[in-house]
Amino acid sequence: MTFTVTPLENVGVEVSGFDINEPMTDESKTELKALWYEHAILLFRNQDITPEKQIEFSRIFGPLELHPLKATTRDEYPELFVLENGSENDKFHTAYYEGKEVVGRLDWHMDLHYTARPNHGALLRALVVAEEDGLTGFGDLAKAYDALDDETKTLLEKLEVAYTFSMQRRHMRYVNLEGYEPGPYSPKKPSDVNFPDFPDAVYPAVVTHPVSGRKVLEIVEQFLDRVITPQQFGLCNDESIELLERLVAHGQKPEFTYFHKWREGDMVLWDNWRAMHCTTGTKPGVKRVINRTTIQGDITLGRVLSS
Repeated sequence: MTFTVTPLENVGVEVSGFDINEPMTDESKTELKALWYEHAILLFRNQDITPEKQIEFSRIFGPLELHPLKATTRDEYPELFVLENGSENDKFHTAYYEGKEVVGRLDWHMDLHYTARPNHGALLRALVVAEEDGLTGFGDLAKAYDALDDETKTLLEKLEVAYTFSMQRRHMRYVNLEGYEPGPYSPKKPSDVNFPDFPDAVYPAVVTHPVSGRKVLEIVEQFLDRVITPQQFGLCNDESIELLERLVAHGQKPEFTYFHKWREGDMVLWDNWRAMHCTTGTKPGVKRVINRTTIQGDITLGRVLSS
């Protein structure tokens, strides 16, 4: 089996020239995994597959993780997590940005980052797409690290950063809150959506990817809270805050990001140990359905901060 690899805009690649429904050799599976670790973000277009085939294909990249909330899965396919806009649940995911209602917008994040044990990755497949909006953004934090100056790299090698889980976006320190208002049904605390109250998770500011060995800038805006003991490394609190603000903005530069406009049958796989992602959301009532499979994270990249 021969793969055709075409660069996407800025980061990631499109992989084509094969049909996922056809049997795949061990050599092809190995090559796909190598492409995943090389590029972090893989796009597959025009793949007419069943849920069973998505699950089977996803397992090439590692054991799958079931979603903890049964309401978001299907009994016959517990490995599938259904992302849906345009249902009665929209009200719980609606917020206001510059006075406009938006459903399902998510800031830049890495899945399960707040646990110190992120997922290894995930695969999204589009079933129903929005005609406008509904984009998913992906950011390559290894490329973002590579572009830093040597002085910043040296400093970051010494630092740890803490992430604090919060259900309320307005309590997050490094997201852009200008023009933001929560919706009337926005969850107020973790127990509102059957989540525990997670303790803080701490990571090295630069994480070495467990497989590829690439250096990854471990700074993403969602839940980012603080540098651990900055004074120990010659930074006052103000300087540490300014450093995190600069790094958040750096990782979001266009040269490190790709925004995917979905077409039915598209599949995107990303390496959650290296790439962050976000969603732009949709207008209320717009139908959008994505099937997701999640690759289990079998390595703890950070640590849980004891109280």
